[in-house]
Amino acid sequence: MSSGWPTVSYEEWSETCDTLHAHTQILGKLAVALAPAEPQLQHAALRLTARGWETAPLPAPDGSGMLVVVLDLRNHEVLVESSKRGVRRVALVPDRSVGVVTREVLDAISGLVGPVHIDPRPQEVPWSVPLDEDDEHARYDPEQVASYFVAATHAALVLTAFRAPYRGRSTPVNAWWGSFDLAVSLFSGLPAAPPSDDFIMRNAMDAQEVAIGWWPGDSRFGKSAFYAYAHPAPEGFAEATLAPGSAHWDASLGEYILDWDDVCNSPDPQAAGLEFAHSAFRHACAVCDWDPALLASAEGTPPPVA
Repeated sequence: MSSGWPTVSYEEWSETCDTLHAHTQILGKLAVALAPAEPQLQHAALRLTARGWETAPLPAPDGSGMLVVVLDLRNHEVLVESSKRGVRRVALVPDRSVGVVTREVLDAISGLVGPVHIDPRPQEVPWSVPLDEDDEHARYDPEQVASYFVAATHAALVLTAFRAPYRGRSTPVNAWWGSFDLAVSLFSGLPAAPPSDDFIMRNAMDAQEVAIGWWPGDSRFGKSAFYAYAHPAPEGFAEATLAPGSAHWDASLGEYILDWDDVCNSPDPQAAGLEFAHSAFRHACAVCDWDPALLASAEGTPPPVA
């Protein structure tokens, strides 16, 4: 019996996937430009909501209040919302390029709350054409986007449930526009040396953490999957046997992987995703020598709610 969780193969929707990925970068660039800076670049993260990908409330450039920009994957449009001046819409249609959408979104913001200047260079992707000049990425199949959104929503709910009882510092389910993934990070409270002096690594990975996430695949890895990694990861981190049985270490990615197809085909996909997350976190806490109380909290329940 089908679980109702759609499979998502990057190889089957790569053109639309790349276009959608580029659209999320518009929102991310706005967050970088307008949001107050936070540790681990949390201010740059987006959220997956019932509408799609969206920014947190951002300070309007003209000081008039809040600005939120939404990549609405149900109605296939970009919403530019001002707390004071209403809404403007930019349509997402099959043959409208990233460049056109970017320019129209920036024009809509300027018309509502004043101009904002972003760095239009895309990040963490194989292409380099600035977003506002990108006429290559124009494929947008609404049915493929809708299928992705259903899958991403299920994955986000797994990550939300996994994170919920944790008593240490953690992130919400972040939607990362550079790597086009969803992830939660659980922190031990200790600092860590970044893996490189690259800007993103230097700023995002300066604390000991375990990250559990999901992404729809890319040109390196053509399948959607849950993933898990620890930073810093000690020798032997890659040698565990995780649950469920199909979970495995991928040396090329440097992460534990649970293929989305295996999740969707399991009798209880939600339970399979949670089993992977808890198994990965349990292993990481053991080999990285975390406080056992933090692990216990992640496997417990939240405090009673009156």
